[in-house]
Amino acid sequence: MHGHYPPPVETARAYYNSSDADNFYATIWGGEDIHVGTYEHEEDSIFEASRRTVKKILSLLTLNESSHVLDVGSGYGGPARYFVKTTGCKVDCLNISEVQIARTLRLNQQHGMTDRIQVIEGSFEEMPIENSKYDVVMSQDAILHSGNRHKVLEEVARVLKPGGQFVFTDPMQSDDCPPGVLAPVLERIHLASMGSFGFYTKTAVEVGLETLEILEMTDQLITHYRRVLEEVDSCYDDLLKVCSKDYLDRMKVGLKHWIESGQRGYLAWGILHFRKK
Repeated sequence: MHGHYPPPVETARAYYNSSDADNFYATIWGGEDIHVGTYEHEEDSIFEASRRTVKKILSLLTLNESSHVLDVGSGYGGPARYFVKTTGCKVDCLNISEVQIARTLRLNQQHGMTDRIQVIEGSFEEMPIENSKYDVVMSQDAILHSGNRHKVLEEVARVLKPGGQFVFTDPMQSDDCPPGVLAPVLERIHLASMGSFGFYTKTAVEVGLETLEILEMTDQLITHYRRVLEEVDSCYDDLLKVCSKDYLDRMKVGLKHWIESGQRGYLAWGILHFRKK
């Protein structure tokens, strides 16, 4: 399957397949969710805050046992399992990382959910999925890894049923971000650019989606990366048993760039909610 992905997607695949990244996310996030959390208190656990984001997304949707959901860039399948457990819906998980897929399959089996969750290996820029299949497409902090986000939204619109909903989060740049200032952040994640609220709302219209709701929650992005940095510092010696020193030290530098850029108003984050016309 792999080997033909565009460079940014292939870079993300190689990164998430590395044992350093896999061990890091499984340890720091708790092995279920690996996306930005929403915090009620500064000291909330990353696991608790990340799960709160999943609950918030689910609260925007009306799902039942006949609903069919696609999770794009599905990580370890935590959101999918939470959706199934809470609503009884069916979820397909689309992912390019074989390592994450293996962990997802293992966890699905442990939770007895193999009949409700299907795992699909493939890129969100070219989904191996037929047209108009899903009631809902969701994604958490994955679309930034695409070099062609317009194509990702085109694909989302293609696989949604008419009236179907798309709800996602993504680390973005602010709409008024000055050119060049995000170089340290972009270099760290091997990207040439990031999306923005303006970009996604404009692109949504172009691909046939209408905006239902935009929840701007940028302060949560800053809090989240600050919490991750605190955890890396406090668990550093234990993390060294499962991650290389080089990886952890680069991670700390990267997190500091994210926090600083967020504090300067260059970054954005939130929940974007659209419907296919």
